[in-house]
Amino acid sequence: MTNNIKLITSESVTEGHPDKICDQISDGILDEMLKQDPESRAAVECLVTTGLVVVSGEARTGAYVNINDVVRKVLEEIGYNNHASGFHCGSIGVVSALHEQSKEIAQGVDEGNGEFIEQGAGDQGLMYGYATDETPELMPLPIILAHKLTQRLAEVRKDNTLDYLQPDGKSQVTVEYKDGKVNRVNTVVIAAQHLDSVDIKKLREDITEQVIKPVLGDFYDENTRLFINSTGSFVLGGPAADTGLTGRKIIVDTYGGVGAHGGGAFSGKDSSKVDRSGAYMARYVAKNIVAAGLASRCLLQVAYSIGVADPVGINIDTFGTSKISEDDIIRIVNDNFSFKPKDIIDHLQLKRPIFRKTAAYGHFGRELEEFTWEKTDRIDDLKK
Repeated sequence: MTNNIKLITSESVTEGHPDKICDQISDGILDEMLKQDPESRAAVECLVTTGLVVVSGEARTGAYVNINDVVRKVLEEIGYNNHASGFHCGSIGVVSALHEQSKEIAQGVDEGNGEFIEQGAGDQGLMYGYATDETPELMPLPIILAHKLTQRLAEVRKDNTLDYLQPDGKSQVTVEYKDGKVNRVNTVVIAAQHLDSVDIKKLREDITEQVIKPVLGDFYDENTRLFINSTGSFVLGGPAADTGLTGRKIIVDTYGGVGAHGGGAFSGKDSSKVDRSGAYMARYVAKNIVAAGLASRCLLQVAYSIGVADPVGINIDTFGTSKISEDDIIRIVNDNFSFKPKDIIDHLQLKRPIFRKTAAYGHFGRELEEFTWEKTDRIDDLKK
């Protein structure tokens, strides 16, 4: 009998990647609204390019937000505070074009308005939540390692361990699975922006020793392939080299291509948008199902109609790993969880200004206090 070998790859990007800059600005503006007015509704979009940040979208809020200040603060905290990076928080232009939320959308989302009494979903669409027992975080290993690599790139840049690094960067990890189980890391790809003065050979050695080996640990072996800045130098990066947009890293934000994705982005959207809150709830339920031992893997889909509170459909796939029938799991889910938007918002406490933290290094698999959707507090209920 031959071994069944599969290679699964996921990528991540640093907080200084142009698309992630936009996600952090969008969520930074949303957080400022929620600090002053927890009932704020917003869908904030951002674009960054050479010397310019454009903020657009719609909002309904009682808050006053100084967009210019938020943009520059986010950029400074990321590390765009020196001219060597090609993009400086103090010298870029900021254009704001936010406008009021459509009243026709609001009437379907506000409780007591529209054709239904309950708060309805902010849009139609389908969302997915996924969990697997292959890591302590109940996440796929490739995306967990990819995120840890980009986080480590930021750490060694900010603490001056590798003081020649600049904010932009990417990682990619290919994991080898043998008979369905994690076996080893096959390949690691790193792209790290740097000062022109550094020697590429030194950079590759430093990143191997200071970033890759500490993160991979026992998953690193003599046959692990490394590609570090494989085109050579990477001096021009960030928005000076590549235009960024909010919501363009949806696979990085979720499960790294494992499971499924409904297509809706998260950042800049308040929790009345089920693209965000529905996906958070789906992760919460899937994670509790796996943590309770009902299945080793779980993919949960939930779908909505705009203005309607109850989902139009909920489906579960356990990939043949469930200990009971999937019909029974769906029944248990319906008995123990509500996917109505208001109930999700209340249970997960999604009117708090917590979203800037989600906007880099993944919305899932990080057990921060604010990330209520990562709690496994329903295990006992599900086991009963």
